[in-house]
Amino acid sequence: MSKQIALVQLLENLHYASILCVGDVILDHFHSGSVDRISPEAPIPVLKLEDKVTMLGGAGNVVRNLAGLGSQVNFTTVIGKDSEGEEIRKLIRQEGLVDSLLIDDATRQTSVKSRYLADGQQILRTDHETIFPLNRNVEKKLISTAVKAMEVCEAVIISDYAKGVLTDKVLAELIKAAKSKSKIVIVDPKGGNYGRYFGADIITPNRRELFEATGMPTRSDDEVTLAAQSLIDSHSFGAVLATRSKDGLTLLRNNGEVSHLRAEAVDVFDVSGAGDTVVATLATALSAGAEIEDAARLANIAAGIVVGKVGTAVVFTKDFLTELIHQDQINREAKILEIEPALERINKWRRQGSKIGFTNGCFDLLHPGHISLLKQARSTADKLVVGLNSDNSVTLLKGDNRPVQSELARAIVLASLSVVDIVIIFSEETPIKLIEKLRPDVLVKGSDYTVEDVVGAKQVVSYGGRVLLADIIPGHSTTGTIAKLEKET
Repeated sequence: MSKQIALVQLLENLHYASILCVGDVILDHFHSGSVDRISPEAPIPVLKLEDKVTMLGGAGNVVRNLAGLGSQVNFTTVIGKDSEGEEIRKLIRQEGLVDSLLIDDATRQTSVKSRYLADGQQILRTDHETIFPLNRNVEKKLISTAVKAMEVCEAVIISDYAKGVLTDKVLAELIKAAKSKSKIVIVDPKGGNYGRYFGADIITPNRRELFEATGMPTRSDDEVTLAAQSLIDSHSFGAVLATRSKDGLTLLRNNGEVSHLRAEAVDVFDVSGAGDTVVATLATALSAGAEIEDAARLANIAAGIVVGKVGTAVVFTKDFLTELIHQDQINREAKILEIEPALERINKWRRQGSKIGFTNGCFDLLHPGHISLLKQARSTADKLVVGLNSDNSVTLLKGDNRPVQSELARAIVLASLSVVDIVIIFSEETPIKLIEKLRPDVLVKGSDYTVEDVVGAKQVVSYGGRVLLADIIPGHSTTGTIAKLEKET
């Protein structure tokens, strides 16, 4: 199984993740406009405001990313009894989350960051915030709320933005409780005292934070590894996942195993919130049952996606699927195509004298019968195009319990076969429209059909093409396989 296929299957399980996030929430304001003059009052640009966007920042951005990935999320934090706090409550509800875990503190100002952008470039940021530690009563309430919320979660994210919510006592009690309940603890740290996070399963510093925490150089792979190892040795962390900007991620486990994952980004527009995306993706994947290296690989892909967006952006499952398809086709032409790009490539092949074969099906749980059919189909032509039923059309044909695998997972499996040259996903119940547009030279179906029953046969024969009925290997079918598995279980 290719790494891409494995990750696609992992993506399909992300909605099973259940995560508690605890940390400093920030209200992010983005004021956008243009600058076309200098102020006569002082040598400063005048920003003509054209738009204002408000969103969750800090630990709130972690929560946004968790929700975007389909995780079941609980979020507890402390906000002020002010209009900004009420705005955070509103935004939490808009994410589809309950706000009952938010704790009000009349002594605090809700943290607000206001960014001013001219033609997409940030020219000023203002901060309005409280950074002193929680008082004992609020501290106690936060701990009890978080510990109770842990009961329904597989993983706990501690998102530290040094705004005073995560006191030493809060951190110690949360990590202790999580470990006693066998919950995964992932910390996005702040400051130089990592003893505050003692015993956490995974800690995710960036390169600068790693340097500040250890005083050790962090330029090369080896230097990052040594610095990460010093944190593990000093504070009993299970692993360190160091984010290294353009150099990607480094994962070091407490058994000494190290992986350097190179950055996936092609175009970098904004690194704001990339660390939040990494920790959210990592936690979601682990909560869904992934091994830590696969979770780190997915987090690395997420980081590459999010820095290509403007602002504190969110990564969605569909973003991963697009990127995984791209990666799977690196160094060769993409095989999974929409109809128009596919037709363009087919016409190019035809100009080169190639004959085009076509077959179609659901190809759910690929088995030897499928492989035999595809090999026979490819032997009749120079290039083979496979029409793949979409998820919706499979359900219409096979019932509500099908497909077993998503259309993207099935398409990637087919595209990995050397006998397949193009895969086109179609949403109709039959491929007739696809056949009429592609005009294949050879149409192939299994010998369990008659020529008269093959969809598109009449059209193919009408322009001089031919229909082939391929031999069927008996005893192999997806329906039969599913029935056998259900009987065994």
